[in-house]
Amino acid sequence: MDPVPPAADPAPAPPRRVLIVKLSSLGDVVHAMPVVHDLHRAWPGVRVDWVVEPAFAPLVRRVDGVDGVIECPLRRWRKAWWTAAVRAEWRAFRARLGAAHYDAVIDLQGLTKSAVVARLARGTRHGLANRTEGSSHEWPARWLVDRAWTVPSRIHALDRSRCLVGQVTGRAPEGPPRFGLRARPLPAAEAEPPAGGPVAVFVHGTSRADKGWPEADWVALGRRLAQAGWRLRLPQADADEAARAARIAAAIGPAAAVWPRLPLDALADRLGAVQAVVGVDSGLSHIAVALERPHVQLYNWPTSWRTGPQPAHGHRHQLSVEGRPAPTLEAVWAAWQQVVAAAGVSAGPAQASPPPDAAPPDRVAPPLRPAPTEGPGG
Repeated sequence: MDPVPPAADPAPAPPRRVLIVKLSSLGDVVHAMPVVHDLHRAWPGVRVDWVVEPAFAPLVRRVDGVDGVIECPLRRWRKAWWTAAVRAEWRAFRARLGAAHYDAVIDLQGLTKSAVVARLARGTRHGLANRTEGSSHEWPARWLVDRAWTVPSRIHALDRSRCLVGQVTGRAPEGPPRFGLRARPLPAAEAEPPAGGPVAVFVHGTSRADKGWPEADWVALGRRLAQAGWRLRLPQADADEAARAARIAAAIGPAAAVWPRLPLDALADRLGAVQAVVGVDSGLSHIAVALERPHVQLYNWPTSWRTGPQPAHGHRHQLSVEGRPAPTLEAVWAAWQQVVAAAGVSAGPAQASPPPDAAPPDRVAPPLRPAPTEGPGG
């Protein structure tokens, strides 16, 4: 009898595929980025696709570990849903979602619109079972998915997504978040000259006036930093922001300049090349956090616990500062000194001590702790 040949090794299992649904807004999309690293850690070799509004797609394409970005312009479609062009785009979108089978389709947003998008994909759909403090959640979303997972009601936006994905994969998130967002090197024509001191960016723009910081404080902080050897740069996204940036830069003096209006990915590249950022609670500030920039983030409400930089995330070089009606100049200055010291950034000897107009040490306020009461949501 002929010997029985040894059994062939089983074919390796194909890599898992996961679809993330996180459509908007900018800050929410940034806070969801660490789940991509978590997925690769739980399921090595996983292929990750992401459904997102077109405005934020260039940023998602910069995230390490994202294989495909599927643009979903729901906002534009709603304005002309009856037209032949939009209906054709919708059919093409549905066809692309259905082209692959996913091991998990994860709705990180918890809204009806995102759950409907998740339901169009092929695979087991997962979503949020409950609302968390300060975050939007619509009850139909939990019934449109196959598995709805409960997360703590009081949780940071970043940790909410990581907690949900940890339950889907069966592996709880470990360690600080890794955003994986890449900034590309700037062309020589756009890079700051190496001489002249380090560069700090003032993210002053926000879609909500009650999140802004007084212009007089931006000017005062800018003058202190300019005296300490820093160069200041101010981005702008519309006519109002451009006018404000011009006023602040003019009042600070020659150390300050206004950046031109830039696409989101180009703006991320510029942020990635600077040495520090001070910003209000906005999507652009959250990009600075994701890019690991030394950062002071300003909150006019006691809500930094749910969206701001946190010590629990392992980042000593990023701080949130709260205050009502706005953080004081001295609290921001104290936080700035903590941040640049932790990051090891210096503009020279003058950086280490406040200029003559600063408050004496016993009047410098530390960053405020979150209070139990809250103002309007972010």
